[in-house]
Amino acid sequence: MYDTDTYLRRLGHDSGRAGWPAPDLTTLVRLHKRHMETVPFSSTGSLAVPTASGEPVELVDFDEDATFDAVVAAGHGGGCVQMTRLFLRLLRDLGYEADLIAGTTAEGTAEYGVDVEHMLILARVDGVRWLVDVGYAGPSFLEPLRLDGATDGREQVQYGCRYRLVEDGDGVLLERRPRLGRWSLVFRFTSKVREPREWHAFQDLANVKLAALSEESAPQLYSRAVADGQVVLKGRRHLTVRAGVDKARTIVGDDELHALRDAILGGTLA
Repeated sequence: MYDTDTYLRRLGHDSGRAGWPAPDLTTLVRLHKRHMETVPFSSTGSLAVPTASGEPVELVDFDEDATFDAVVAAGHGGGCVQMTRLFLRLLRDLGYEADLIAGTTAEGTAEYGVDVEHMLILARVDGVRWLVDVGYAGPSFLEPLRLDGATDGREQVQYGCRYRLVEDGDGVLLERRPRLGRWSLVFRFTSKVREPREWHAFQDLANVKLAALSEESAPQLYSRAVADGQVVLKGRRHLTVRAGVDKARTIVGDDELHALRDAILGGTLA
């Protein structure tokens, strides 16, 4: 059952003693980072990103209470739609003015060809709009990015990585640059306010794709933020981002693969 106090405790805030935090920028930054540290992105498990079970997956009209129990309260994590919808509800409970917006990743464009794929949040604090995203496996930003007055390519630095927002027709490109790397596209989005039902087309396409996959080829994607970066496991590709430095390697052994997956999901990363 969805519960704001339980959610805040998962994110490290004791509302029983301190009350609910104020809906200001400091709180938004802290909750965003803590969400990515305490609730992992997981492409498997109960109510997470769908696997090739053969049954149609409900990504839009899902039970938020049951989803909250599995994804947040139990700490199993989930995908972008589940975590973004729940975090939006939390922000609104706390008094933020926030709405859903949509984007598409490079992979999403290639696989589905739709503009409404990735789900994000547009939050307004003291009249300024901020880009919020706790449901992207990464690597990506760990704290909100300023949107107003910042779509001209100016850099916003977080934990050694640089981010910039660049206008692209009626949308905006989010680009990322690690300390020792080049600029690369994270995703494209628009600031148009959306309703959950607008993800039905993506849901239908995703179900068609998933039905054609075997269990072995089903999505295997996990990530969690750490104090100074992020750890991502995609298939057997292990990517770490620490203090802005990207390091990637391929995991060969199954035991190491399973141990790393369990560490990401369990929050026991070194």
